[in-house]
Amino acid sequence: MSGGSYSYLHTAVDLEDLQARRHDLEDMASRLAALGYAQDAARETEELLVLFRQWQTRAEVRIARLADLWYRVERWDSGDGGEDAVKAALSKYRNDTAGTPPP
Repeated sequence: MSGGSYSYLHTAVDLEDLQARRHDLEDMASRLAALGYAQDAARETEELLVLFRQWQTRAEVRIARLADLWYRVERWDSGDGGEDAVKAALSKYRNDTAGTPPP
């Protein structure tokens, strides 16, 4: 039997690559837990999954708050919008985040 049961998870080169292989990471965590003697490694693998979920949730919140502002800057820089629209979007962004610590 050749390798690759977990899509060569060990070859992940960075966080983006590892996050794209989340299903394989879940499978590896389950396999390690099933061994019975690799609970520490299983827990740490599961902690990576938790960190990815937390990061994704926080990133989605920030993207939602920033998307309109990014859109207005992009339109201004491409000649399809103006500074007033950027200022209005920035004001809305600031009001949406006023008194709210970033997640």
